[in-house]
Amino acid sequence: MTKINVIIPAYNEADSIAKVIRDIPPIVDETIVVNNNSTDATEANAKQAGATVLTESQKGYGYACLRGIDYISKKPHKPDIIAFLDGDYSDYPEELTKLVSPILEKDVDFVVGARVKQLREKGAMTTPQIFGNWLATFLMKLFFNAKFSDLGPFRAIKYNKLIALNMEDKTYGWTVEMQLKALKQKLSYVEVPVNYRNRIGVSKVSGTIKGAIFAGIKILGWIFKYSLK
Repeated sequence: MTKINVIIPAYNEADSIAKVIRDIPPIVDETIVVNNNSTDATEANAKQAGATVLTESQKGYGYACLRGIDYISKKPHKPDIIAFLDGDYSDYPEELTKLVSPILEKDVDFVVGARVKQLREKGAMTTPQIFGNWLATFLMKLFFNAKFSDLGPFRAIKYNKLIALNMEDKTYGWTVEMQLKALKQKLSYVEVPVNYRNRIGVSKVSGTIKGAIFAGIKILGWIFKYSLK
C-alpha cells in the first residue's frame, strides 16, 4: 500500500492550522507540521488536531521544509510520496487525492497544483504574485522548455525523487528550486488544476512589500543560476 506523508510549514497559523489538518484525506499516513518560530498557538492547535509537530527555529519556508524532510529520512519506514501544503487554508487539502493521482495511476514523478484563474477565489493571489508566477514560468519555458504555469506550494513528489533533488534553498526560492531541479533531472511531471481561496490571516510573503521583493529576487536568481549551467 502506498505511504503518503504531508509536510506543512507553519508560522503563526493558529487560526487555520487545525482546519488544514482536518481536511487532509485519510489516504495520508502522517501529517507533519513544522512550527517555524510561531509566537501564537500554532503548535498547540496542530498537536490537538492530530499532527506530528516539529520545531524549526531558523525562520524560512525552506528551513521548515528541510526540517520535515530530515525527520522523515530518519524514520525506519520511508513514505512513497511526500506532499507539501501551506498552513494558511488557502489550498484545499481534500484535493490531495487528485494531486497524487498521476503518481499512483501513471507513475508520474512530480505533480504541482496549479492555481488556475477559473478556480481561484477573487483576491486570493496578489498582482505581484500573479506577475511573478507568469514571469518565472515564462523564463522556465524559455530556458528549459518547461510546461509549468505556476509555482504553487501545493505539490506532491515521489520520496526517492525528492531526496535525489538535494534541496537546499532555505527561504523563498524553495518551490522554484524544486521545479528547476526536476527539469534538470528530467523527472516526469504534470500540473493538476486546484482550487485556491483567500488565506486566513496575513501572508508573510505576498502580504508585505519586502517579502514580495525578496521572493522575486530569490526566484529569478534560481532561474538564472540554472540557465547558466
